[in-house]
Amino acid sequence: MHIVHCHRQGEVEYCGVAVNAGSRDELTADRYGLAHFVEHTIFKGTTHRKSWHIINRMEAVGGELNAYTTKEETYVYSTFPKGNLRRAAELISDLVKRSSFPVTEIDRERDVVADEINTYSDIPSDGIYDDFEDMIFAGSSLGHNILGTVDSISGFTPEVCRQYLDSFYTPRQMIFFYSGPTQPRQVEKIAGEYFGTLSFPDRERIRMLPPEVMQFDNVKEISSHQSHVVMGARIGGLFDSGRYAMALLTNILGGPGMNSLLNVELRERRGLVYSIDASASHLTDTGLFTIYFGCDHDDASRCRRLVVNTIDRIAQGGINERRLAQAKRQYAGQLVIASVNAEQTTLSQGRSMLYFGTVAPLSATLERITAVTVDEIISSAQQLTQLSVLTLR
Repeated sequence: MHIVHCHRQGEVEYCGVAVNAGSRDELTADRYGLAHFVEHTIFKGTTHRKSWHIINRMEAVGGELNAYTTKEETYVYSTFPKGNLRRAAELISDLVKRSSFPVTEIDRERDVVADEINTYSDIPSDGIYDDFEDMIFAGSSLGHNILGTVDSISGFTPEVCRQYLDSFYTPRQMIFFYSGPTQPRQVEKIAGEYFGTLSFPDRERIRMLPPEVMQFDNVKEISSHQSHVVMGARIGGLFDSGRYAMALLTNILGGPGMNSLLNVELRERRGLVYSIDASASHLTDTGLFTIYFGCDHDDASRCRRLVVNTIDRIAQGGINERRLAQAKRQYAGQLVIASVNAEQTTLSQGRSMLYFGTVAPLSATLERITAVTVDEIISSAQQLTQLSVLTLR
C-alpha cells in the first residue's frame, strides 16, 4: 500500500484513502449503486464502534469525516486540527477493515439513498448528466448512475456489502494520502500501524472499453419551465497525450472565467442563458467532454447553433498564437489559485498516485500547459465537431 505525503505547514491536517473501485466495477444490474452504498454504510458500525461513535470521533476535536464515490474511485478521508493524525488514521482503518454493516442501519440508510436518487430527478440540471452518460457509455458498466436504482439498492444485504469491501478495498488498490506538518517518517509509522494488517487478496478489475455509440440527438419531455441541454462527445482518457490540450480548450470554451467564449457568445452578447459550462473528465481508458446550459424553450436551437459555430471556428484554425498565450496565462493562474485548496489538492494527489504511481508538482502541469500548441488546440476542437445532444424540456 503506497503512501502520499505532502508536507504543508499550518494548523490543519488531512488524511485518508483513495480506493481503485467505483460504480464502473458494478458489472450486473442488481449491483448498480453498490460502491456508493458501501461508501455510505461503512460509517454505520464496525466490530469496535457503533455509528454514533464513528460520527463523533473526529467531530469531537473539531474535525470532519467525509467520503465520496466516482465512476472509478472511492475516497474516505478526514480533515482535522493539527495533532490528531493518529485518531483519524485509526478511525479510517477501522471503517475499512472492520465495518459490520448492521441490518437496522443498512435498512435506514437504504431509505436515505433512495431519497437521494429521487432528489436527482427533481433537479434536471443535475440529473441530465447522469442521463447523458447512460447514453454515451451505453453497453458498458460506465453507462449507469453512480447512485444505482431504488430496485437495485433494495437487494443490498450486510453480506453483499461486506463481500464488496473485502473484494475491492485491498492494499495494492489503495493509497493512503496525507497533507500537513507531520514528518514523513511519523506518517509512515502511523499508516503502517493501522493499515499494515490489511490482507484482503487482490481482485482483478474487469474494465472493458465502452463500445462506440452512434451520435444521438434526444429530447425528453419533463414539463420543465426551461430547456436543459447537454452537448458532448467521448474524448481520450487519463493516459491520452492530448489531455492537456483538451483541458486548455475546455477552459477557453466554457471555463469559470466570464470571458470564456461560450459565456460571451450566449450570455454577455445575447442574454440567452444564465450560465454555460464546459467540462472534460478523464477515466483510465476513455473520457467525456460536455457543455451544459439552461435556456428558454424557444432559444434552445439557437443556443445549440452558437455552441457548434464557436467550436467550428476553432477547429477551422480560428485561434492564433497571441490568443493561445492569453488562454494559457489565464488557465495557469486559475491552477495556481486552485492549488491553495489543500483538501482538493490532497485528494488529487491520492488519485495521481493511484494511477500514475507518482505525484507531479504543479510546476510540471504548468509546463505541460505552456507547451500546448495551436495545432493541438485545433486538433482537440476537431474531436468535438460531432457532438451528441440530450435535451430535457
